[in-house]
Amino acid sequence: MPSAGTNAPRAALLFGASGLVGGYCLERLLLDDAFGRVVVVVRRSLGRSHRKLEERVVDFAHIADAELPPCDDAFICLGTTIAKAGSEAAFRKVDHDAVVAATVLARKSGVRRLALVSSVGASVDSGSFYLRVKGETERDAAAAGPFETLAIVRPSLLLGGRPERRLGEGLGQVVGGPLAPLFVGPVARYRPVHARVVAFAMIAAVLQGAEGTHIHEYSDIAALGQTLLPLGATIERAPSVRVGLALLSATLVVVAIAWLIAR
Repeated sequence: MPSAGTNAPRAALLFGASGLVGGYCLERLLLDDAFGRVVVVVRRSLGRSHRKLEERVVDFAHIADAELPPCDDAFICLGTTIAKAGSEAAFRKVDHDAVVAATVLARKSGVRRLALVSSVGASVDSGSFYLRVKGETERDAAAAGPFETLAIVRPSLLLGGRPERRLGEGLGQVVGGPLAPLFVGPVARYRPVHARVVAFAMIAAVLQGAEGTHIHEYSDIAALGQTLLPLGATIERAPSVRVGLALLSATLVVVAIAWLIAR
């Protein structure tokens, strides 16, 4: 593995490469010259080949038993919904147990910088089961360290097409996408964001390597993601004039998004 301060290509470890954010993460990691090897941990083969890509197919029910090669950085993009998982218990096995186990594996593989996807509103004290599990996952993942850099990325509703249909996110994209510029001031953190920007923000946070644990919500995600977007591409910014109607509209949408996130 390259040591700190060198320009040698880095080795990345990616969990959740078949998902929305993980898919964008994978594409960027394969294109980025900063990374010479990308190890993906998957339930089944992705069915693709690339000179940098190395697959490790594992049984996620026993993910803690997996043996992984040494890596510098890790990106954890695992997650589901209660509706898709079928029960709260099944949801917790993915969004908490698998994520924490992946974090432990990353640490054992020598990872010093790690980024994981959580959710806006995550808190161990939340009244929402979904957000409480997310908060517990953040807490327990941090305890699996220490890491030189731990970037916890908390997006709101994700924009972008998924292989499977998610009713809540679908409705959120229809409503929240066009109204995204209205999310200003205290509701800015709930602004929907494209999954590609989230993925790029994770990679940027790891490459920047700021020491300690950092929680990134919309404003940070947008700023970090912008650094890796193609030349000339921009992330739409909120309008500078904060009219009352805009705030009212955004607040109403936030209420709807908060409900959709917890589904």
